[in-house]
Amino acid sequence: MLLKKQTVWLLTMLSLVVVLSVYYVTSDPARDEITANQNSGREAGEASKKDMKVLTEAAGDEAFEAVRLDVQDKRSKEIADLTTQIASPDLSAEEKNELVTKKQELAALETKEKTLESLIKTLGYEDALVRAENDQFLITVKAKEHSRADAVRILQMVREELGTNTVATVEFHTN
Repeated sequence: MLLKKQTVWLLTMLSLVVVLSVYYVTSDPARDEITANQNSGREAGEASKKDMKVLTEAAGDEAFEAVRLDVQDKRSKEIADLTTQIASPDLSAEEKNELVTKKQELAALETKEKTLESLIKTLGYEDALVRAENDQFLITVKAKEHSRADAVRILQMVREELGTNTVATVEFHTN
């Protein structure tokens, strides 16, 4: 008996679901715990040394991307909150202008972070993560080898890009 195309398609999808389920169940749970630790129990804009420790202990690109997504989610939520406040009819024009300025500053900060990440990568590093927190920049660089001179070169680049009053910290993540 010939099977219809629809039946073949359904059986293919079911087998794909089974294969993915088996993969998920047998995958490395440590990676899932890292993501859970980064996303739990923190308020917007708050990070700790524990975050950086998790980042440096994690395996490579996934950790960098997880932190990037976490920062992006927090920033998006903050921008959405500002947008909601700006739309409020209870605020004066001056208060709304302050909120618009703060929203623009957040967008500019995100642009600066991405620019610095790109500039650091052009120096030959595998990956870079730049986060602005509490008036300072935390920079984590993925590199096979590093030296004090490398850190100084990165800090000089940051100061050229952001100004001399910028406080920055460089941490290297080796493979």
